[in-house]
Amino acid sequence: MNGGSSSSGIAVEKLVGNNYNYWRLCMEAFLQGQDLWDLIEGDDTSISEDTSQNVELRRKWKIKCGKALFALRTSISKEYIDHVRDLKSPKQVWETLQQLFTKKNTARLQFLENELALVTQGNLSIEEYFLKVKNLCSEISELDVEEPVSDARLRRYLIRGLRKDLMPFCFFNTRVGKSTFNF
Repeated sequence: MNGGSSSSGIAVEKLVGNNYNYWRLCMEAFLQGQDLWDLIEGDDTSISEDTSQNVELRRKWKIKCGKALFALRTSISKEYIDHVRDLKSPKQVWETLQQLFTKKNTARLQFLENELALVTQGNLSIEEYFLKVKNLCSEISELDVEEPVSDARLRRYLIRGLRKDLMPFCFFNTRVGKSTFNF
């Protein structure tokens, strides 16, 4: 995992708020690859208290559960960890994050709109910058399906935040009525 280590050497980008969909996709693949996904979605989400018949089964389940919780918690940025700090199962952590990042939340939508309005290329490569803007627009569109970000609006944000040295490569094509990039 990014910023941490994993036995498989696969990096999972930390959940920082505006990358939930990407994080979810990568984390699901990681948990599946580590044979931990059944703790989120399968029948193996809990085992009853210790009995003489299931002591070893419960011990193995606790170890597996601890690995999944470690993977989830270490892949979440500090600003979101308080939402899942006291949860006892990977399924609870997963569902809490899902609820936090997928419900139509006007505060979250406003946060993303503000971030989109302020994003600039800065030191990012053109590909990194375009991907960042596109991801923000995608997340806004997922949260607000009645008013998704249009292609025209996406292009306006892309051009507005470009470094000044790249502006000569952009021009407005009056024949088709849209901005064009000449890279």
